[in-house]
Amino acid sequence: MTKAIWNGVVLAESDQTIVIEGNHYFPPNAIKREYFQPSTTHTVCPWKGVASYYNIVVDGKINRDAAWYYPDPKPAAKEIANYVAFWHGVQVEP
Repeated sequence: MTKAIWNGVVLAESDQTIVIEGNHYFPPNAIKREYFQPSTTHTVCPWKGVASYYNIVVDGKINRDAAWYYPDPKPAAKEIANYVAFWHGVQVEP
């Protein structure tokens, strides 16, 4: 079971992550939504499309743009639509 952990809290866990470019993408139903707040940040990947971000909030601490997902990915990345990946200090443990 792969887990994403930040500030001592499990943010997501699944045995069905998809690994792309070294990042584990968690299925949308695997994240604990109470720790996620939408961000206004967007970035563009040439082959995946436009990424949207979440701020992670645990015990009043905010980790800005620590999770991202592709709500409408390009065809080459359609398998990760709405799957969530992490960075900025979030530990992903396989």
